[in-house]
Amino acid sequence: MLIAPRLTGRRIAGLIGVLGAVLALLLAGAGPAAAHAALQSSDPAQGAVLPTAPQSVTLTFSEAVSLSPDSVRVLDPAGKAVDAGAPAHADGKDNTARVALGTGLANGTYTVAWRAVSEDSHPIGGAFVFSIGAPSATTVSATALQNADADGLVAALYGTGRAVAYGAFALLAGAAGFVLLCWPAGAARRPVQRLLMSGWVALLVSTVAVLMLRGPYERGSGIGKAFDLSLIRSTLDERIGTALAARLLLLAASGVFLSLLVGQLGQPAARPVEAASAGGEGDREEAELRELERRAAERPQRDARLGLGVAGLVLAVALSATWAGADHASVGIQVWLALPLGMLHLVAMALWLGGLAAMLIGLREGIGADVADRFSKLAFGAVLVLAGTGVYQSWRGLGGWGALTGTDYGRLLLVKTGCVLVMLGAAWLSRGWLARLRATPEEAAEVVPAAVAVAADPVGGGTGADTSGTTDTTDTAGADSDDPVRRAQLARQRAARESADRARGLTPARAGLRRSVLIEAAVAVAVLVATTLLTNTPPGRVAGEIEAGAANATAPAAGATGGAPDPQTVPGRTVELKLPYDTKGRTPNAKGTATVTLNPAGTGSNEVHLKLDGTDGQPVEVPEVELAFTLPDRDLGPLTVPLTAEGTGRWTGTAQLPLAGNWVVSVVVRSSDIDQTTEIKQLKIG
Repeated sequence: MLIAPRLTGRRIAGLIGVLGAVLALLLAGAGPAAAHAALQSSDPAQGAVLPTAPQSVTLTFSEAVSLSPDSVRVLDPAGKAVDAGAPAHADGKDNTARVALGTGLANGTYTVAWRAVSEDSHPIGGAFVFSIGAPSATTVSATALQNADADGLVAALYGTGRAVAYGAFALLAGAAGFVLLCWPAGAARRPVQRLLMSGWVALLVSTVAVLMLRGPYERGSGIGKAFDLSLIRSTLDERIGTALAARLLLLAASGVFLSLLVGQLGQPAARPVEAASAGGEGDREEAELRELERRAAERPQRDARLGLGVAGLVLAVALSATWAGADHASVGIQVWLALPLGMLHLVAMALWLGGLAAMLIGLREGIGADVADRFSKLAFGAVLVLAGTGVYQSWRGLGGWGALTGTDYGRLLLVKTGCVLVMLGAAWLSRGWLARLRATPEEAAEVVPAAVAVAADPVGGGTGADTSGTTDTTDTAGADSDDPVRRAQLARQRAARESADRARGLTPARAGLRRSVLIEAAVAVAVLVATTLLTNTPPGRVAGEIEAGAANATAPAAGATGGAPDPQTVPGRTVELKLPYDTKGRTPNAKGTATVTLNPAGTGSNEVHLKLDGTDGQPVEVPEVELAFTLPDRDLGPLTVPLTAEGTGRWTGTAQLPLAGNWVVSVVVRSSDIDQTTEIKQLKIG
């Protein structure tokens, strides 16, 4: 790996100080929290039956959330909104949301649909029910409960903008790093300059687009709201808005950096000094003087290159902080370590992927094997950094092996890992072609004499005949093998074609290297798309951190089926579900069967019985058990059922299921302080 060897300890300490200042500016206020907020409690509580109408509804989350005017809606049994005014934080606490209710509320079941933005900038939402007087049926429409879903077009454009931003950052930082560390002369080439400018412009446009689309994306509104200045102003007040604004300021500084990069390194190189004749003392002195002048002219460029390298590193790290400070790294466990490693991961990604794009241009421009060698070392170091930081990020985000296949985050991580492995395979092929590229001068030396020999002996005799006899049979297809003039003509054409190809740098080794690098660059696009999806997906660890097994209850929305066929329920009948469980503990209550009974198994109020039996069929006592219902198709739930103990391993409660559909029943069983499992089964209501 080629890094600046002249970075002394003092300079490194200075860089660390600068990066610390950038972090303090951009990421102030980041503290430990569970990535993606979760609803911890509500007043009224889920499923509560109140004797009189409450004056307000209050929600409490696991971390700070930002609210919009329609973040909390309360709907009566007929689906009419009964909330009064916009929600606000209760008692000044930023992890709460409170909305007032109208007066004169009738008895019946009310549905609370909520939507907010968690501290890591991701929209969250859900719903629950409570009743006044007595539970009742409800006709709340599916549309009213889908407020947690962004508009389809807005979500697609927003995701595209984020993906383009990642790619543009890789292009900008990686191409600049390639020029500074591997190919300084490339700054004078028009294709390289266009590549740098394309990355800068794409990052600027995508950042502005994400800033404008963030408001509609959070609130689930249409594309027309993208030009709403009030939404843009609200976005700027959020953590992600601050990060986007900082990115725009850094892009202004990056524009100045690019102009200096091209202006300083793009100057014509000093002309080499021709050797003086052996006989003239004055010529030798003049040659020495010219050599001294050349070295003096190169020294400022070396100093400029070092200064540009330090400035480019600071800008790249600062730009990476605008992502790390507003995504998963900014919340959760070990924020103090996750933030710098997340930034390092992005910079290493840019050096590898963006460097590949610059390498493709360099191969077209005829770079030498020395440049390819330097990039090979740089890419190898970047891959090592990516591997180390990627393993840590995976552990931090997953929380367990089961999350690899049991969550969307884990499955996306597997896709990204597979793409990276394909890229590594292409990189291994590139190293093989690079080894052949080092022998290109020798290969060219063998071809040129052959062409000269053919031209010297066009009738095919002597050396020319021997050389022409080694031509590819495809060039002589259809020709008369007994015609020496025709054979010599074809040999001259082939030699001229090979000579022209080599003059353009299109040797077989160079062409092979270009193909393998092109494969790497193509797969890199898939890596960037997977990275974008990962940053917008709740980490797998969340499922084990939020209370009441909420995340575990919603996990089946990705397609889990729970094993057995969906029980078909008929209103007025009792349905019994059996869920075998195993917490992997060593206590007698660690393994058994949970039985959930619903009556009448229809929409509205349902009497629920839960019992736990051990492997011997006898009731078992456990420290904690929880039951919840989720309707993934309507983004409703998890609706936790308050349970009342009725003896060892026996509980009862009431479940309010306001809509028909494919519900997911989840039972959380904790057999000891550290042993816990969540079992799920689907249940079709109606």
